[in-house]
Amino acid sequence: MPEPRAERAYVALGSNLGDRAAHLTAAREALAALPTTAVVAASSVEETAPLGGLAQPPYLNQMVALDTRLSPRELLAACQAIEHAEGRVRTEHWGPRTLDLDIVRYGRQRVAEPDLIIPHPELPNRDFWQRELAELQAHER
Repeated sequence: MPEPRAERAYVALGSNLGDRAAHLTAAREALAALPTTAVVAASSVEETAPLGGLAQPPYLNQMVALDTRLSPRELLAACQAIEHAEGRVRTEHWGPRTLDLDIVRYGRQRVAEPDLIIPHPELPNRDFWQRELAELQAHER
């Protein structure tokens, strides 16, 4: 059976606990080390206010473009393992975290599963994701 062709995926990185910049660096390095995956571009890093109304520190956010042969489900599992390795503990929705990795887009694929929706349903609501995505896509042209 032939190996699947690589897809361009966009993954959003966010951190608001601990050494935020170091968590983003660790995430980029871990994503680049995934099998059949390469980080092909990274957006600027920007600081944003937290979403969801809980009192918590501001976030550092960034988006990376990957070329990957991992399936969306495999990429999700890898992202969750990277989060865990950086000390992510899932306690409350919209709560503070050492690292949050979200698959924003995966090629032209659409996925609608209970724990995985692609394109990410919050993309239209997050101006910073739209800016970061536009920055990455501008370099592809």
